[in-house]
Amino acid sequence: MRLHPKLRLSVIAMVGAVGPALLMAACSSSSPASSSTTSTSTAAAQTTVTAGSSTTVSTTTTTAATANFNSCSVVTQPEAASAIGASVTTGVLGNATVEGGLACVFYGSSAPTPTTPNVAQPDSVRVVVVKGPNAQTWYDNYKALVQVHAQPISGYGDQAYYDGSAALSVMKGDYYLRVAVAPPGVPPSLSDEERLANDILPQL
Repeated sequence: MRLHPKLRLSVIAMVGAVGPALLMAACSSSSPASSSTTSTSTAAAQTTVTAGSSTTVSTTTTTAATANFNSCSVVTQPEAASAIGASVTTGVLGNATVEGGLACVFYGSSAPTPTTPNVAQPDSVRVVVVKGPNAQTWYDNYKALVQVHAQPISGYGDQAYYDGSAALSVMKGDYYLRVAVAPPGVPPSLSDEERLANDILPQL
């Protein structure tokens, strides 16, 4: 069907007017969606930053705990207190550099302040469990350190050794357990560490 020339010009003009309007509507409707997405992401990032800055230690611990075995899950406060022979704080998670995992650390009343779970300190009980294919490597690496005078100990896991001064290390399956009991004012006692290891090993 052929339109009258004047009518055809009117239709073209109407389409020309409606087309840009539709494009503008489409653009304006997609704009809020993308800005909404951006603001949501920003809000999430701000929330994370705020939480991180207000609870730095807690945030770091949580992140680490999701990537490594939670050593505090295998030792109780009463067990730690029994090993050191005095009351102790609840367990605190910290990095365990020589064992490649997370340490659960309990402090006695004479522990230096501020306490720092990332390093060994007097008047403390330190338990580290590393689980997985790298456990044996960390066990062997610590044993090979110059300052470690490894003394083989029988009756614990698949293999075990005392480092000669501060800790008992045990391999059981794909678990590496290291226990260090450091009472205040006296040298560490292997018997204290053996007792605590006996409490922990059945859970591994």
